[in-house]
Amino acid sequence: MRLADTAPEPSARTEQFTVRLSSTRRGARLARRLTAERLAAWGIPYDSEASHAAVAVTAELAANAITHGRLPGRDFLLSLARHPDGVRIEVADTRPERFPKTAVRPTGPDALEAETGRGLLLVAAYADTWGCHMRDAHTKTVWAEITHPS
Repeated sequence: MRLADTAPEPSARTEQFTVRLSSTRRGARLARRLTAERLAAWGIPYDSEASHAAVAVTAELAANAITHGRLPGRDFLLSLARHPDGVRIEVADTRPERFPKTAVRPTGPDALEAETGRGLLLVAAYADTWGCHMRDAHTKTVWAEITHPS
């Protein structure tokens, strides 16, 4: 895994799916379900490692969007793109001033009991590369790419 400073575009996008979801726990849950459904429609089975990885990454990015990137009354955007080598997941939220920190393992005496702070570690573990970029003056996008066998 590597954290990228820029947002490379996947080569030869073959299929894309984009949906706007409410910045709520229900919206985040729907993002996970829609990811699994869309990947299955693209021929990536529910029980495959690639599907599990993509759903886990989507869950973390959506959770971060509703927790750290939420503004009342503003939605987040989920975009999935299938390309020959894998899948790209993008979650855009309305807090461009809040960029994610690099994935750092929590430390200290309470680190094992901490209920938060591990999401980007999961993204880093499942994704081959991930990063964040400004989409426009009001939106940032956190993205991850997961390769899978053809």
